[in-house]
Amino acid sequence: MATLQELANLIFPDIKETVEDLEKKYPKRDLPEGAEVTRFAPSPTGFLHTGSLFTAMVTQKVAKQSGGVFFIRLEDTDTKREIQGSGKELLDQMKVFGVVNDEGYFGDHEEGKYGPYIQSKRADIYKVVIKHLLENGRAYPCFCSRDDLDALRKEQEANKVTPGYYGDYAICRKLSLEEQIENIKNGKPYVIRFKSNGNHENKVRVTDLVRGDLELSQNDQDIVIYKSDGLPTYHFAHLVDDHFMRTTVVSRGEEWLPSLPIHLELFETMGWTAPRYAHLPVIMKMDNGTRRKLSKRKDNEAACSFFLQDGYPVYAFKQYLFTIANSNFEEWQIENKDLTLDDFKFSFSKMSLDGALFDIDKLKYFSKELLGKYKGPEMKDFVKEWAKEYNEELYSLILRDEDYFAQIMNIEKDKENPRKDYEKCSDILEKVKFFYDEYYLEKMNEELPWNPSMDKEVIKDVLNDFASTLNYEIPEQDWFNNLKVLGTRHNFAENNKIYKKNKELYLGHVGDVAEMVRIALTSSKQSPNIYYVLNILKEDKIKERIAVAISKL
Repeated sequence: MATLQELANLIFPDIKETVEDLEKKYPKRDLPEGAEVTRFAPSPTGFLHTGSLFTAMVTQKVAKQSGGVFFIRLEDTDTKREIQGSGKELLDQMKVFGVVNDEGYFGDHEEGKYGPYIQSKRADIYKVVIKHLLENGRAYPCFCSRDDLDALRKEQEANKVTPGYYGDYAICRKLSLEEQIENIKNGKPYVIRFKSNGNHENKVRVTDLVRGDLELSQNDQDIVIYKSDGLPTYHFAHLVDDHFMRTTVVSRGEEWLPSLPIHLELFETMGWTAPRYAHLPVIMKMDNGTRRKLSKRKDNEAACSFFLQDGYPVYAFKQYLFTIANSNFEEWQIENKDLTLDDFKFSFSKMSLDGALFDIDKLKYFSKELLGKYKGPEMKDFVKEWAKEYNEELYSLILRDEDYFAQIMNIEKDKENPRKDYEKCSDILEKVKFFYDEYYLEKMNEELPWNPSMDKEVIKDVLNDFASTLNYEIPEQDWFNNLKVLGTRHNFAENNKIYKKNKELYLGHVGDVAEMVRIALTSSKQSPNIYYVLNILKEDKIKERIAVAISKL
């Protein structure tokens, strides 16, 4: 009479290790009480998704603030979806965002005593545990073909019952040991399924770190745990890896919540303590009035690389993601302006239960605030590093004269309330082009935005007077007072209030004079404070540009 041991040895004849051997090989970690072991487990199937970065940040934070361990495991068992090299590329991007693991997979190597950290290298470990389940009657080989499973699904649909491979619908579960062994010896293709003892009509009580106490339908599916290619499925690898890597908290997207009963039954079957689970809110987007999950195919914001390419500061992006992570973060930041993200105490209980809408305007606010704090040299270095990779045109301008560019970046940065001109690096070139002669002259050949109601001879007279009486090496208020005096010489009121009361007496007001100077020097009505523009251009350049502007009138 055939035995379970005979079946297990037939399937895994070379596996001599036992579960007890693995327990000794990967012992419980020697960590202080309360220290959490967390993991981020990406698949090498594409770019770093914003939602993935969000999860990784939370996971790292939980380990770091508890004095624990944050490790990365590469889940590469889905060979059909794998994109060569994407695992390392994903980790390289994570490093840019400051998410670096303590142990595990590092893209080009592995570190740590609980490896391998690449699932495809852990095949024998999985086989040990699957052999154990076979020996104990909690797993069995399934010989159903794709056609068999399709026919089963159609039957279930016709009977209007829960779909899946379970109970009376678990065809191969009914095979005798002799039939199973004979099929294998005859070379019949098979997978291995977990034998569930659950019933989906029953409920299982679970506690989620984000959502609290929940009641979910018990698992009764005989899920595939070992594929025909010799690799485990996600569910089974999750069980084995999180146990033997001694994970204490699993943070993952809420889309995995329906899988929780499966994972809890697997842990219970093995007699292992399951990690605590935190199912994080999904990042959403409004689309024609409907909330939907950020899409890799539809949304630029889904890729972390989008924010790098646009030139948002990494720290500002992380600040924004923490507003999604914890509802009290913004209040904490306002009260603790001298502290950093590392000082913030994250809590699962402060997470939203609903998917958070991605708010690009809030990200822009954080970015603008941060860039506003950068003084000229620091801003120059930040923009230069970005431009070197993403904007060759801007990079070449910076290299032409780095001190000059730093002066441009420092306009009104030394004031008590510094200017906040830029939301991201990709905004900068268009806003500062006029400081460089080739761009300025190109724009001067186009139609300029002079006030159409102003006589061009008046504009010429004002500009000539401005050039001949130029003095910008004085305090800003004194310079502006001089501009008022210049304006009154040409019949412009000192301010708009006076002009409005007596429009018939004046050609305009001092603001109109400032606009003429601004257009002459920058080719635009919009620019930083013209006083600071003068101080950067210097006298020769100013007079040269005034002459160009007059020649275009």
